[in-house]
Amino acid sequence: MKRFHVHLHVDDLARSIGFYSKLFAAEPTRVEADYAKWMLEDPRINFAISTRGQRPGLDHLGFQTDDAAELAELKARAESADMALLDEGATTCCYARSEKHWVTDPQGIAWEHFHTLGNIPVFSEAQAPAGEASACCAPAPAAAAAVTRGKPIGIAVKSSGACC
Repeated sequence: MKRFHVHLHVDDLARSIGFYSKLFAAEPTRVEADYAKWMLEDPRINFAISTRGQRPGLDHLGFQTDDAAELAELKARAESADMALLDEGATTCCYARSEKHWVTDPQGIAWEHFHTLGNIPVFSEAQAPAGEASACCAPAPAAAAAVTRGKPIGIAVKSSGACC
């Protein structure tokens, strides 16, 4: 079963943890100095906040899968819909080791599809360039897509010429 994922950037982590804990009637399942995450069952969502972004607001949306087969299904669905896809493969990000790929919607909103393989004690094992606050792990610089804060932003969505 898939779990919906939302990642927001916040200015004040402690204040935001207090707000969302009351809103969800649940404490976070993981808290770090720059990050907090709730793994809620009702609704089934992975809701994360961090102070790593350049400005507050929506960072990205996504789907977290329970297994590799579900992730492969999401990837095949994106490919069959002619969506530009950025495949990160095995990576570390957001205090977790995972397998992931990204697609971008027509408005430029990044969607992360990932399968978590385990927790790690750091935000990312890859080092971000000095002074860069990364929300998630940046793909290799050679990637063809434009990448902002580690997510593919504005990858062209392939069109069949048909409208809507």
